[in-house]
Amino acid sequence: MKLTTQSQRAVMAMLALALHNDRKVLRLSNLAKEQGISLSYMEQLFYSLRHAGLVEGIRGPGGGYRLGRPAGRISIADIVRAIETHGDSEDRDVSACSNQANIDAMLVGLDERVAEFLEGITLENLTYKHKKQETAYRPGTTASLIARMFPARGGFMPQPAGA
Repeated sequence: MKLTTQSQRAVMAMLALALHNDRKVLRLSNLAKEQGISLSYMEQLFYSLRHAGLVEGIRGPGGGYRLGRPAGRISIADIVRAIETHGDSEDRDVSACSNQANIDAMLVGLDERVAEFLEGITLENLTYKHKKQETAYRPGTTASLIARMFPARGGFMPQPAGA
């Protein structure tokens, strides 16, 4: 399993989607700016992620992208597999090196271990502690305006009529 810059960028973009899940959709232009990469590069990443079913695109004026399934069901290995193509394997002349077969076997074993490790990490695992706490009450603009117009006075208690 190759861990290239592309797969790292894709993981970061998917983490951003998971963190912004409360907004429902995130525009690629905003995500690209947030990540500090070009929009065309982000589009290339999301093409692969969309075809793997990890994200879904929403069309229209309020459109953008959102996770294709719950964050707890998207592993880092899923993201890396979606981005990295396996057709890029190099053809080597095995007869050129007598130890090449042993090295290849070790690399395959390492690749399997890395894949197993990344399968155990989901977007939910990584974003769990970073989700914003929702506030129980947030005054609206009207309530804030009224509070500023009539500030609380310390020790003032209205007297009942006739006292």
